[in-house]
Amino acid sequence: MRRDEEPSQPTAGEDHGPHVLREYALLADGHRGALVGPDGNVGWLCAPGWADPAVFSSLLGGRGEYLVTPANPRFVWGGHYEPGSLVWVSRWVTTDGIVECREALVFPGEPRRIVLLRQIHALDRDAVVRVRLDPRADFGREPLREAHRDGRVWTARCGGLHLRHSGGERLDLTADGALRGQLRVPAGGRHDMVLEIATHPPDGAPPEPGELWRTTERSWRESVPALAGGGAQRDVVFAYAVLRGLTRPGGGMVAAATTALPERALAGRNYDYRYAWIRDQSFAGRAAALVGRYDLLDDAVAFLTDRLLADGDHLSPAYTVDGAPVPRQQELPWLPGYPGAPARVGNWVRDQFQLDAFGEALLLLAVAGRHDRLDDASWRALELAVRVVGDRWRQPDSGVWELPPRQWTHSKLLCVAGLRAAARVAPAALAGRWSALADVVLADAAAHGQHPSGRWQRAYDDGRVDAALLLPGVRGALPDGDPRTEATRRAVLADLECDGYLYRFRPDPRPLGDAEGAFLLCGFAAALAAWQAGDAVAATRWFERNRAACGPPGLFTEEYDVQQRQLRGNLPQAFVHALMLETALTVGQAAPCRPTG
Repeated sequence: MRRDEEPSQPTAGEDHGPHVLREYALLADGHRGALVGPDGNVGWLCAPGWADPAVFSSLLGGRGEYLVTPANPRFVWGGHYEPGSLVWVSRWVTTDGIVECREALVFPGEPRRIVLLRQIHALDRDAVVRVRLDPRADFGREPLREAHRDGRVWTARCGGLHLRHSGGERLDLTADGALRGQLRVPAGGRHDMVLEIATHPPDGAPPEPGELWRTTERSWRESVPALAGGGAQRDVVFAYAVLRGLTRPGGGMVAAATTALPERALAGRNYDYRYAWIRDQSFAGRAAALVGRYDLLDDAVAFLTDRLLADGDHLSPAYTVDGAPVPRQQELPWLPGYPGAPARVGNWVRDQFQLDAFGEALLLLAVAGRHDRLDDASWRALELAVRVVGDRWRQPDSGVWELPPRQWTHSKLLCVAGLRAAARVAPAALAGRWSALADVVLADAAAHGQHPSGRWQRAYDDGRVDAALLLPGVRGALPDGDPRTEATRRAVLADLECDGYLYRFRPDPRPLGDAEGAFLLCGFAAALAAWQAGDAVAATRWFERNRAACGPPGLFTEEYDVQQRQLRGNLPQAFVHALMLETALTVGQAAPCRPTG
């Protein structure tokens, strides 16, 4: 097939998905992520890395998929993550018995090689499962070729990728280029399958599944901290595992594993979030520091240091996880896309100037400084970020919501917070200058961004409220007790709250919820703001309400449709998990384990 030809659509009865987002589970190993649907189909996996083309793309209507599902079509679905990991167990109760499929990407992952584990378990009776392995590289355009079976092992090519599948001795190559068959597992028994996808041919014997599982289990135990007490302990440990899985070791953390999932159906708002946003690294690093584990903090600091020193005042809001520029946005016309939006990759954010990103970078580097985790390069990056703020704070920017350039009040105040935090870890000579710069920026914001009622307003030329204005007070832009912080909090809640959730702002005169969903990031910010105001009851209510806005696997998206109780946007949204983690630790819903003795 030529690369410019449109691939045929799935045959009748073989279209597995898409499903509502709340039903998907995430597998991730730091270098890429897969989504598993309730029917046991891996409908999304990019290879070899986060922002590469998908080899399983049925989520967006492509041909690629990897299905393991009961042969009996009458089943109900459930599942759970094994504690402190991204090892997912799908569970199907059928009219013939109960079947489970344990699945994971081998952790830690390798940059150029994916290893996907699937272990079928027949709990109480003999189980028959259907298996269909149909990799299609380049978002569905490149089918399997050169497929060959040697005993229990299949090898093949797919685009520029090499595949090896072990444990599929009963699979046959079909006329449409997929491997398909049925497996019978005796009651109480297990059957292992291992799929390897790499940029190079497989070498040596196929890996032994038991050893791969032991490595993955041990690595997750070593990577995810234990937490003590609090009603959200389980969710907080899981949030840390999600952040670890979305972070490339020594590199950046992707904003989400997916692209092109709509925030609002047919509204033209669907984006590619498989990249590392400066702001998101800051959120995740600060949350990890509260946990008392510094691997995620160190990764975020290393990523920001490299980018600041390389790009200076031309710092982009986002990069690939290895620091390359984000590709320009383009649509994939051969894919129908997730219902409600076209398929697209790349992101136009690469060309924006976001002043608040420098404030977030300063906040993160200051946290690292307080924990004595800044090397000479990171100190240079911190000083450079201060200089850029000093040079550019008067300029319009696109702000936290990535809108057309204006004098956004949040951007100014976030820089104030970052400067004050940096001053607290700096030598006295620098601390005085940085504090003075913070005072200058704050005075300008007070002159132009303060509403006549005494609260902060959205922009210098926009008197409306904005939920982002909760964060500068939480981050220390203003002294404790400053009346503008509380006035802003009350105004935001009065205008943007609905049913315990918070919206970003009112984009038009329509009722809240008509234009977009509630932003879970804002809901957790409201919890932190209530805690800062001394209202522990309100803080807990905000926290509990917003942490419930997930599906059975416990994953958050960026937006939550309050009316329909559905997740909207790309999955999972890393900064929501980060702020949920920070909020839980702040308001006492979980606590780091302290060494004894």
